[in-house]
Amino acid sequence: MLKGLQSTTTLHNGVKMPLVGLGVFKVQDGEEVVNSVKSALETGYRSIDTAAVYGNEEGVGKAIAESNVAREELFITTKVWNADHGYEETLAAFDVSLRKLGLDYLDLYLIHWPLPSQGKYIETWKALEELYKNGRVRAIGVSNFKIHHLEDIIANCEIKPMVNQVEYHPRFNQRELHAFCQKHAIQLEAWSPLMQGGLFEEPVIVEIAQKYNKSAAQVIIRWDIQTGVVTIPKSAKPHRIAENADVFDFELSQEDMDKINSLNTDQRMFADPDDFNRV
Repeated sequence: MLKGLQSTTTLHNGVKMPLVGLGVFKVQDGEEVVNSVKSALETGYRSIDTAAVYGNEEGVGKAIAESNVAREELFITTKVWNADHGYEETLAAFDVSLRKLGLDYLDLYLIHWPLPSQGKYIETWKALEELYKNGRVRAIGVSNFKIHHLEDIIANCEIKPMVNQVEYHPRFNQRELHAFCQKHAIQLEAWSPLMQGGLFEEPVIVEIAQKYNKSAAQVIIRWDIQTGVVTIPKSAKPHRIAENADVFDFELSQEDMDKINSLNTDQRMFADPDDFNRV
């Protein structure tokens, strides 16, 4: 039986990663993100996911410093932004993020986007390998990588990514990518798992939520967990943060899982990683 927010999955290097964490995309630096992270930690979250481009690493760090949670209990993720692709650039960007977070090490460092137009993600990955070998980060991974990007890394680098964080929700369940990651022991992680609320009135989800006396968000997060996907729903509201965590006292039947799976349309909400080149 899963043990609430202490439930973890084990990455291929043996590091344990919480199944549910707090995402802070578009949560404003300063009071808003500090309060969000503190609320999450008080609720029992131990995984916090930020990124250099979010502009709120300092607020996340402040919340961590002011909390009573021991550092070794936390799982902190951040990401190198597109403008910092390249070996030396990535090492420098890591130092900046670590300083802003006020930490001695990271639990997970990700390449935010493959940025194929620059053709530097192999160099960038080699910098992550260096950080990992030096013990400055406990696990390394990627975000928004498609199968061919992953194959490129596997063919040209020493260490396989431990995590691939991608857009993942019932309308876009990335079956082929998920199967590829499972085959290569790469943990899939969902960003925008709630499709920014776009599925809250979907009749199938609403019906299932009523059946279990849960919210639509809780049903979707539970679906993530039962598909073997780590999930990081974002919220700045304490009651939503708590609600999103309350998913460990029920289990979706296979019939209900199948109903949710049937909602897939292979429709992205956001950019295709092959085309996203913003720096």
